[in-house]
Amino acid sequence: MKSMAVRAAVVAVAVVSGACGSTPGPPALQAGTALARPRPLGALALQDVAGRRFDRSRFTGRWSLVVTGFSRCPDFCPATLALLQALRRRVPEPRVQFVFVSVDPARDTPDVLRRYVANFGAGIVATTGAADELARFTRELGLAQVVVPGTGGDYTLDHSTALVLVDPEARVAGYFRAPHDLESIAADLAAL
Repeated sequence: MKSMAVRAAVVAVAVVSGACGSTPGPPALQAGTALARPRPLGALALQDVAGRRFDRSRFTGRWSLVVTGFSRCPDFCPATLALLQALRRRVPEPRVQFVFVSVDPARDTPDVLRRYVANFGAGIVATTGAADELARFTRELGLAQVVVPGTGGDYTLDHSTALVLVDPEARVAGYFRAPHDLESIAADLAAL
């Protein structure tokens, strides 16, 4: 009888320990900031450059690194897309998905985005959508953008420069703020 009680106690401790050990905590990031409580993404209705729906399900099952920008960006976007391509070579795509979200839907049609992102090699998913959907999505990511009027009806955009880490459960899990260091971010992504 006593040995059955001991066995039951051992099994109970193992079950509790296993349950506690299986609850994932925030990722350990050296170059970024992990959120103590990841924030779930809501419904999402964007479109990738192949014309496919880009919704919340496209984030499930693997880690994603998301950046916002636009094809006419003179400096940050090209540098960041080059960084994503370098990261993609170090951390294979099946493990981490790299996503560029254009916040300039009036000018960044799927065809424009396809040609733009092709300059940085294969494997970066480019998306865009309706202005209201993009505004809602970027708020969920914790990012912002502002239209800056120019002359003759032209404009540019000021936008957040953080890379957003989305976990395999489609939750915002952390941020990598600029300036971005390739080696440090690659080490963090490899550790995930």
